Amino acid sequence: MNSTTLMPSDDIANKSGRVAVLMGGFSAERDVSLVSGSFVLQALLDAGVDAIKVDVNANMVQQLSDLKVDRVFNILHGRGGEDGQVQALLELLSIPYVGSGIKASAVTMDKLMTKRLLQGSGIQTPLFMVMNSVQESQKIIETLGLPVMVKPVNEGSSIGMSKVNEAIELVAAFELASQYGEVMVEQWITGEEYTVSWLGGTVLPAIRLETPHTFYDYDAKYKASDTRYICPCELTVAEQDELSEIVRKTVNVCDLDDWGRVDLMRSNDGQFQVIEVNTVPGMTDHSLVPMAAKQAGLSFQHLVLKLLELSMQREVAHD
Repeated sequence: MNSTTLMPSDDIANKSGRVAVLMGGFSAERDVSLVSGSFVLQALLDAGVDAIKVDVNANMVQQLSDLKVDRVFNILHGRGGEDGQVQALLELLSIPYVGSGIKASAVTMDKLMTKRLLQGSGIQTPLFMVMNSVQESQKIIETLGLPVMVKPVNEGSSIGMSKVNEAIELVAAFELASQYGEVMVEQWITGEEYTVSWLGGTVLPAIRLETPHTFYDYDAKYKASDTRYICPCELTVAEQDELSEIVRKTVNVCDLDDWGRVDLMRSNDGQFQVIEVNTVPGMTDHSLVPMAAKQAGLSFQHLVLKLLELSMQREVAHD
């Protein structure tokens, strides 16, 4: 991988104009978004970009309507920021922004829609079922077996997720996940966990995740000091090529723009399976996209400038 092809142009800081960094929001991921946003904002300011902080609240329409900026760096995680809502509003206001558009955002935020799209495109993903009530527990276990992963359909950062090893645990897991809306249950894949970031058409180095936690949960992502990130991840060249091709196909099928992250499991029989797709990945000091970018030769500052440049290139292409 040639890192020079990923480097932003020298004049991006001047050409980008006034940039609003959207952070915070009103989703369950607000706190993470504030941290991500603070890192992005500081990197832009350090690079000489005329950047401002916008802590998005429930009055998002008025906030964005009042903005006097040239473009937006959206780092809102979860509902409102990653599901097509803010993207639709920015397009209505004719404000260019970093990241995927309305359709890709809406599809990938919805785990069920994503899974159905992957299945329809021939991309391997674990078996799954919608769970509407605890009365469906037996049917789900008979179909998917145990263990399973119970997830809210429209949350990120592993919020509301539980691994269920025994049938008796399924009720509590459903009740937790249903606090966040619709619930799905996914077949548990035993094996290695990988995350692969994508930047402007380039697949960045894969990262293998190892945690003593039951799974890569909220604490393992943002708080724990014992999570291990293996990059380079010790795959053979053939395995890396296979993984990269799956990620490229996933990105194309989901119609992502600028950047994203694909999370996968590799089962014990060696098969890669896509778990989910993120269009506004974390940008904290624990986050995976900056880690992969660094392995590819990009500093955090270069990464955020490259994202601005990619959004500007799309703007020119659409004119």
